[in-house]
Amino acid sequence: MKQNIFTRVFSFYYEGFRSMTVGRTLWLIILIKLFVMFVILKLFFFPNFLKTNFENDAQRSDYVIEQLTKPK
Repeated sequence: MKQNIFTRVFSFYYEGFRSMTVGRTLWLIILIKLFVMFVILKLFFFPNFLKTNFENDAQRSDYVIEQLTKPK
């Protein structure tokens, strides 16, 4: 019986991940690092500058256009 390509790819990865021992720990470390990079760092080091300094979309867009077009 010929299987769909997506079914074969899914079963390939499913069987591979199911039989891993050390790989599970490594994937857990990778997921934790990604969480820290994208969630924790965003919250503390990259505040929403435009939302906090301007009241409406028109002011935000004016500021962005001004910053993009001002000569250096």
